[in-house]
Amino acid sequence: MTRAAHHPAVAVAAAVAWLVLSAALLGAVPAGASTSAGSGSALDRAIGRLVTSRDGPPGVIVVVDRYGRMAVHTAGTSTPGSSSPIAPTDHLRLASVSKAYSGAVALSLVSHGTLSLRSTVGRWLPTLPHQWSAVTLTELLQHTSGIPDFSQSKGFAEALRASPLTAPAPQTLLTYITDPKLLFRPGSDYHYSNSDNIIVALMAQAATGTTYEQELASVVFGPLSLGSTSLPVGAVMPTPFAAGYDLDPPQPPTDVTSLFAAGWSWASGGIVATPLDATTFIRAYARGALTNRATRAAQFRFRPGSSEPAGPGVNSAGLGIFRYRTSCGTVYGHTGNTPGYTQFVAATADGSRSVTVSINAQITDRVNGNAFEALRNVFTQGVCAALGR
Repeated sequence: MTRAAHHPAVAVAAAVAWLVLSAALLGAVPAGASTSAGSGSALDRAIGRLVTSRDGPPGVIVVVDRYGRMAVHTAGTSTPGSSSPIAPTDHLRLASVSKAYSGAVALSLVSHGTLSLRSTVGRWLPTLPHQWSAVTLTELLQHTSGIPDFSQSKGFAEALRASPLTAPAPQTLLTYITDPKLLFRPGSDYHYSNSDNIIVALMAQAATGTTYEQELASVVFGPLSLGSTSLPVGAVMPTPFAAGYDLDPPQPPTDVTSLFAAGWSWASGGIVATPLDATTFIRAYARGALTNRATRAAQFRFRPGSSEPAGPGVNSAGLGIFRYRTSCGTVYGHTGNTPGYTQFVAATADGSRSVTVSINAQITDRVNGNAFEALRNVFTQGVCAALGR
């Protein structure tokens, strides 16, 4: 994509390519938490370099939790022209981190016997293309299904441009795939596809007879007390929120917070949460709090495969979760970016240590060359801080 794609006149078109690629500002942190802005740690230096990059974001917040002791690191601002950093209680779009939440719903249903990891698309969703019928829940969760990505189709791009603020019904998203032929034999290769998690959520609905949103509330949000997490349909953000920005230096950042309705990515990228809630979620998810031992063991069988954007170190794909092996140690989580936002959440396997990185701009290796390398360094330094290395 050229820089021209970042001008406001074609901002919706730019969004298509990476749609799902899900108190006082610093005073609103839990008691006992420490805050840092511009101190001398390796993490603080890394986030400082990111926001001062030529194509860097307006602001960054990193929440590091070690054994229940939280530290909040910030650089830059939540709003260009102000001095207020992104707060841990600000809502942001989680983009593809939302895939971990659909994974949590599906794996919880597996642990209770409502679904099986061997459940097939044809069994629960017989109206979808017959070419997909033998694809299993395991293959969907690990992005080895071979099902094409709806968000890369011409029909999806046209529909999004025509109606950015009104999303269609979730199953309609899959109808934008005009050629349903599988990209490869299911299970034989890895291909990150936003279609996978749409189908996971539709399978959950079919198996339970309730909506995916109801399952999220009963299986994830309620048990983990995630009162500041939601899956909206439209473009309106809950308050307070950190606005998301499009970058086109030397032009000033453009606010794209409400560029399109969250329903255009639904279970693949539509969730909105605060950094504090995202931290609570990933600590519980990584330690298997929402499933049983056997299902978690299956979830933690990894194969080569990168999240989008790539996380720190060597990336490997499990079921609805990625393993990141870094120079400081190994953590498990997910990344995500969408117009206006970039996210990274990860925790140790026992959930005792975690890092959440939230950024109010989309940073990709294809557009933000300088900032992307700085971004991955922030991810790495966040992991090192969480692991105490």
